[in-house]
Amino acid sequence: MKLGIVGLPNVGKSTLFNAITNAGAQSANYAFCTIEPNVGVVAVPDYRLDKLTEMYNPVKTTPATIEFVDIAGLVKGASKGEGLGNKFLSHIREVDAIIHVVRCFENDDIIHVEGSIDPQRDIETINLELILSDIELLDRRIDRSSKAMKGDKSLAKEVDFLKRLRAELENGINARAVEMDDDEREILSTVALLSSKPVIYACNMSEEDFANDIKNNERYNAVCKLAEAEGSQVLPICAELEAEISSLSKEEKEMFLSDLGIEQGGLDLLIQRSYSLLGLISYLTAGQPEVRAWTIKNGTKAPQAAGKIHSDFERGFIRAEVIAYDDLMACGSMQTAKEKGLVRSEGKEYVMNDGDIVLFRFNV
Repeated sequence: MKLGIVGLPNVGKSTLFNAITNAGAQSANYAFCTIEPNVGVVAVPDYRLDKLTEMYNPVKTTPATIEFVDIAGLVKGASKGEGLGNKFLSHIREVDAIIHVVRCFENDDIIHVEGSIDPQRDIETINLELILSDIELLDRRIDRSSKAMKGDKSLAKEVDFLKRLRAELENGINARAVEMDDDEREILSTVALLSSKPVIYACNMSEEDFANDIKNNERYNAVCKLAEAEGSQVLPICAELEAEISSLSKEEKEMFLSDLGIEQGGLDLLIQRSYSLLGLISYLTAGQPEVRAWTIKNGTKAPQAAGKIHSDFERGFIRAEVIAYDDLMACGSMQTAKEKGLVRSEGKEYVMNDGDIVLFRFNV
């Protein structure tokens, strides 16, 4: 999974990226200090792996990973090439989902490109640039499909849908917020529209605002209202706080957050929201050689899940021996779980669940 971190210049994108990846991306108080996208690969926190590692004492433990891409700050006119806009927009096109960092903090020492703090205006500025870029792309697709329709009448529905979609974009509505049926959704998947990508708005707050009553924060509530209208998610976060705790050990981090009355760090929450947004789950494999988490789409059947490990597993799939993580923990060992009949034998139609611990049987 690849997540692109976007936003206007000086909203805290690179500070957040550094905090959650420890990758050392350049962070400075001027626009376009990030030109080429910085990439960091982060292990997905999963307490189940820790427990399985204690149980099996494997040679190695391998978590699922998530890739964060720190994309340079967009500005007004990016869709027309302003601020190297075309280059930045192409980087957004390559990610699965967007983490849109919105500035909700006051700081006279950090310049805002618009001269004032207004998260709703900032979101609309970037969304407009994505929409303008999408309209340009749609115009080319509509023109191409309209010409092809003369020899293939089956393209009529596609052309009608794309024209309706273009009209919605013209009205400032993101593609992800446009109502469509399954056939139209299938058509949309063949057009790489920026405004169709799922979004999490990360409201970057001051440490004081973040530790206090977030629900009564006007700027945060303005973002929530906008996000609800388009079906996006919102995550309050303090990039400076994440930077402070990024180098701490797990125990120190938990203690630090506990003192502030915060249950989870921003990275954990960001990954949880990203999984939910993209419809992802994890299944687990466990044994002496390795304990490992594998990321799959919710609804994936056993043979295709096996194919994540190796194509031979899918090709020669016989069955999956499955136990739920909670059942294994309650039993204390795989042997006890088998004696209690909790290890199931599942066939090709079995739909995987989050936290399934699996041994795949195959023959090629």
